[in-house]
Amino acid sequence: MSKIALVDDDRNILTSVSISLEAEGFEVETYNDGQSALDAFNRKLPDLAVLDIKMPRMDGMELLQRLRQKTQMPVIFLTSKDDEIDEVLGLRMGADDYVKKPFSQRLLIERIRSLLRRQQAVETGEVGTTEETKVMVRGSLTMDPLRHSVTWKGDEVTLTVTEFLLLQALAQRPGFVKSRDQLMDVAYDDQVYVDDRTIDSHIKRLRKKMRSVDSEFSSIETLYGIGYKYNEA
Repeated sequence: MSKIALVDDDRNILTSVSISLEAEGFEVETYNDGQSALDAFNRKLPDLAVLDIKMPRMDGMELLQRLRQKTQMPVIFLTSKDDEIDEVLGLRMGADDYVKKPFSQRLLIERIRSLLRRQQAVETGEVGTTEETKVMVRGSLTMDPLRHSVTWKGDEVTLTVTEFLLLQALAQRPGFVKSRDQLMDVAYDDQVYVDDRTIDSHIKRLRKKMRSVDSEFSSIETLYGIGYKYNEA
């Protein structure tokens, strides 16, 4: 039974979403501010967290920043219609996905299931032996899908599940362009819709992480209006 943490200062959302998740077989813990959630996470992490952005004591952005210092646990942001800037910033900071309020609880549950499936496949190696699971070396880049391991010029880079899948998709065929739609198909299940900006934000975050170990990293190229490609280095 996967444990989901809901962090939101709206008690109606906590109650209704908890009921829906528990009906789907999840164990649910709720928190109405970021600080109380962080205190609990420091004792034991859930399998996935759903965070509101605007909360008292500690908002979702600060909570995510604290979490990403020690864990790549999947995180979904809940955002309002007026949170577009925070939404993009959150993805750049390492959130795996976001859902806009008001939202369909069924959509949220499908996104939670999608992230948990991918996280479990990475952690357990229960993904079969395919080209996607073999250790891949592309110049200075080495990726081991079964260990969720990425190194660049020998230095380890810590990626979220979504970032890993996007980099893997691009690096599998250096020089070939992947459209945003193709990258969406790689990173998300068919029933989960995301827009172009979500992919762009993940790519920006991915570049930032690669440049944290090599300031000259430039292997992911943007082709404006088309998509992205990986240039082997």
